[in-house]
Amino acid sequence: MNSASSRSRTLQAVGALSLAAATALLMTGCGQSSDSASSAATSEAAKVVPQKQTATPSATAKLTEDQQERKEVLDATKVTFDDAATTATGEVAGGKLVDLDLEGVDDDDNQSPSPTATGSPTGSPSPTGSPSPTGTSSPSASPGAEGPVWAAEVAEKDGTIHTVRINAVDGKVIEARVDADQDADDKKQTADRLAQATQTPQQAAKVATEKKKGTVTSVSLEDNDGNGVIWQVDVVGSDWKKTTFDVDAKNDTIVREETDED
Repeated sequence: MNSASSRSRTLQAVGALSLAAATALLMTGCGQSSDSASSAATSEAAKVVPQKQTATPSATAKLTEDQQERKEVLDATKVTFDDAATTATGEVAGGKLVDLDLEGVDDDDNQSPSPTATGSPTGSPSPTGSPSPTGTSSPSASPGAEGPVWAAEVAEKDGTIHTVRINAVDGKVIEARVDADQDADDKKQTADRLAQATQTPQQAAKVATEKKKGTVTSVSLEDNDGNGVIWQVDVVGSDWKKTTFDVDAKNDTIVREETDED
């Protein structure tokens, strides 16, 4: 009786151990499966995440075409608006500046003719002796072979305009000539505007750059829709955007301001 009881307890103990071992094996198998699945998911995520990361575009890549053109011209320009204005007026005795524009910077509507369009200043033919393909080609948007150029219009007291072109790198005068396209009415209009303008273009440029820090690329004396005259000043900021200011030519008040987002 004692022997049978002992064998029964032994079998129960063996059964319990077998059950515990099976349970442990099952749990180990499940843990490995879970760990494997987790590891596989992590591996797949590691493959996907880097593909979503893209390099931040450079500042240049964000620029519009117009902004890039401004940057190229201004990076090459060494002569400031003030220096160019002084040089231009020095070419015409008693002359006053009515327009100064850095060629290649938003000048689609206000381009000075290319020197080859009317022949060289000395009247001699070009080295090749052949005309330009377009005959009256305008300057390219970016600096050409001679580099960036300031194109100025300087008026005598009677309104006669002289065109003066200045190398914007070394400050030397490239060309100085009387504008042959003027008639009596044109001269009178210019003389009348100058008589109304009590503020200089340099003063107007100062007003504009105090409102927006940047580089002056154009100043022009214009009619203010019959309400006197204004100095229209273009300023290009560090973001390469252009802001145009209309500055009253009598009291230096800004009457209009517009930024070109392109």
